[in-house]
Amino acid sequence: MKRTSTATTATLILLGMFLATTVASAQSSPVSPSLGDVARQARKDKNRADTSHHYDNDNLPVNEELSVVGPEPSAPAASGDPKTPQSAPADSKTTQADHQAEIKQKMDEEKSKVDALAHELELDQREYRLRAAAFYGDAGAQLRNSAQWSKDDAQYKSDMESKQKALSAAQQELSDLQEQARKAGVKEKESDNDKDKK
Repeated sequence: MKRTSTATTATLILLGMFLATTVASAQSSPVSPSLGDVARQARKDKNRADTSHHYDNDNLPVNEELSVVGPEPSAPAASGDPKTPQSAPADSKTTQADHQAEIKQKMDEEKSKVDALAHELELDQREYRLRAAAFYGDAGAQLRNSAQWSKDDAQYKSDMESKQKALSAAQQELSDLQEQARKAGVKEKESDNDKDKK
C-alpha cells in the first residue's frame, strides 16, 4: 500500500515539474502577433495596394449597361437568313419543352423501375418468411436439413442485400431526376397527371 502511494506521489511530482517547465518555456518564447495586429496590418496593406476595382452587391452599377465579353452578334441578313430574332425565343421554348418532356419520360421510367424493384423485394421477403415459418414449425426438418437451411439462409441474405442496394441506387437516381425536373421547371403534379392520362 505504501509503495503504491509513494509511486503515485512521485508520478504527480514529476508531472507537476514537467508542466511548470512547459509553462515557463512558453512564457519565455517570443510572442507572436495577435490576430488584431495581423488584421490591422492587412487593412493597411490593402489600402496601399488597392488599385483595381472589385464589384460586390453594394457597389454594383444598377442603371448602367454592362459590357459583355465576346464577339458582337451579327445582324441577320434581310434576304437569305430565315432565322430572325423573333424566332429565337420560340426555338428556346421548344427546346426547353423537349428537355422537360425528356426529363418527365426518364422520371416515369425510373419510377416504374423503383416500383418493380420494391415489389420484387417485398415478394422475396414474404417467400422467405413463409419458408422460415415452415422450417421452424417442423422439428424433424430442423434436424434433417439444418446445414441446407443455413446455406439457403446465407444465400437469401446475400440476395436481399444486393436487391436492397439496387433499390437504394434506383431511388437515389429518381431523387436526382426529380431535382433536375425541379430545376428545369417541371412540376411533379403535371408528370403524375400525364401518367394518369395514359
